[in-house]
Amino acid sequence: MAHSFSLGIRRIWQELSVMQSPGLYWVNIDRQSDANLFCRQIVAAQAESTQLALICSGDQADRLLATPLTSAINKVPLYSLPEKKAALLHLSDDLMRELKPTHRLLILLAHASLWQTFTSDELRTWAARLGKWLHQQQCTLVILSHGSGVNKLKGQLAAEHRILNGLASLQGLQSSAQYLVHWWSTGNGINANQLFTLSEGPEGWQGADDSDQPSPTPERNDESLCLAEKRILEGAPPLSASWQLFENNTKLMQRGMLTIAATLIFALYQSDEIDELAHQIHNLRRSRGDGLKIVVREMSASLRYSDERLLLACGANLIVPHVAPLSNFLTMLEGIQGQRLSRHIPADIDTLLTGLRPLQLKGYLPPEDFSRAVTSLMDNTLLPEDGKGVMVALRPAPGLSAQQSMTLCHLRRFGDVMTVAQNRLFLFLSTCRINDLDTALKFIFRLPVSEAFSNRVVWHQDVDIIDKIRLLRQQIEFSLPAATPQPAVAKMTAAARDQQAERREPVPFTLLSYGLEKQP
Repeated sequence: MAHSFSLGIRRIWQELSVMQSPGLYWVNIDRQSDANLFCRQIVAAQAESTQLALICSGDQADRLLATPLTSAINKVPLYSLPEKKAALLHLSDDLMRELKPTHRLLILLAHASLWQTFTSDELRTWAARLGKWLHQQQCTLVILSHGSGVNKLKGQLAAEHRILNGLASLQGLQSSAQYLVHWWSTGNGINANQLFTLSEGPEGWQGADDSDQPSPTPERNDESLCLAEKRILEGAPPLSASWQLFENNTKLMQRGMLTIAATLIFALYQSDEIDELAHQIHNLRRSRGDGLKIVVREMSASLRYSDERLLLACGANLIVPHVAPLSNFLTMLEGIQGQRLSRHIPADIDTLLTGLRPLQLKGYLPPEDFSRAVTSLMDNTLLPEDGKGVMVALRPAPGLSAQQSMTLCHLRRFGDVMTVAQNRLFLFLSTCRINDLDTALKFIFRLPVSEAFSNRVVWHQDVDIIDKIRLLRQQIEFSLPAATPQPAVAKMTAAARDQQAERREPVPFTLLSYGLEKQP
């Protein structure tokens, strides 16, 4: 009778390469090809006396058997699982009828979408019932889920350490893979929070270095550790021995996957980096828990209100604006030490992106499409009242038509749209605060707004924007203020008047040449 089964992964800690019996283990894998390789190497790693059973969903068995690692895989009982929720709910009953599961190793290879209809409570109940059955039969089941939907599963399973004996993730890279062990039951207890770089060898996945040794006791007290992108210190060296600097945010995230309570500081330079940064923060928070302190320092003017809300919703503790000097930034860091994040972080980041960025349009729109797009954004209840954006009407300077003024406008962000009506250029800047309008216009226009346009009118409250959009949609002319004269020309300052009063009057002189004076 086997008391443990090998995963077949060489060159990682021995305790993390075996599964105890009985037990329920789950490995989430991004790509199907990587999952097939992982499955074949588990089968190939078992002794000849080991009793196995392989369960595949759909038609995956044909792909799996196409390139077996050894001939032993052909001797394994193979079962096909219908891609239905009911098939999972009756899995233990079907196995009892088809084979004797006692002391067996069961491998379930299935697409992650098979669990897409399970709620978190249903998944927890199903796994708990299955784990109880495995314990009664003294057998082990390892679930290899892969494909789209695997990120949702990771989030749903992240807190189920009381039910699952082991949870891990395999993320494929270009020439290697990262194997993250969230937790894993071993002969000496539970080991957690370990990250390995795996490469594809002749016998399947294997570690990057030769470490077939019992795992050492990992260091858990990393609360004083501060990991940062190197440019956030503005050229200064690490402030102490507990500071570590990294070349970019990607390397910082990879190192952060090994921590549970450290402070991680990301740098943000451009607005097009926000989505990638949001995914990195969400991944860290869902994988590493509430103890991490995640900070974003804005290195240049890049964030709007919706961007800040998105990063906070993904799990950031603190966002430092670009106007804050280094001394204030370090003071802010001290203020979040010892904190634990109490906000709920949704498992699916796409839900956050859809809710906080519903307007996936940018640039010029015809007046009707412009009105429809802005109206849809105004109806979004997930965005705060009077914080959905700013609408601006710009009158071009004399000699410049509204159509020509569009060539000066370069809208980079989704949600920023423009149209031409009433011989004016109308802009809607999504989720832009009224106090950030001048900064936004500076980045949008190639020329100073005061030179290209004679005047502007701004609306930032929802009721005003909705009213003006209604008039635009109905093609009703509404009054706008006339061009405002420049202050320097309209009014003369007191200092200028005093200077003019003190100016001396010129005295005329008649100049005659010497030759002219001699004439009679």
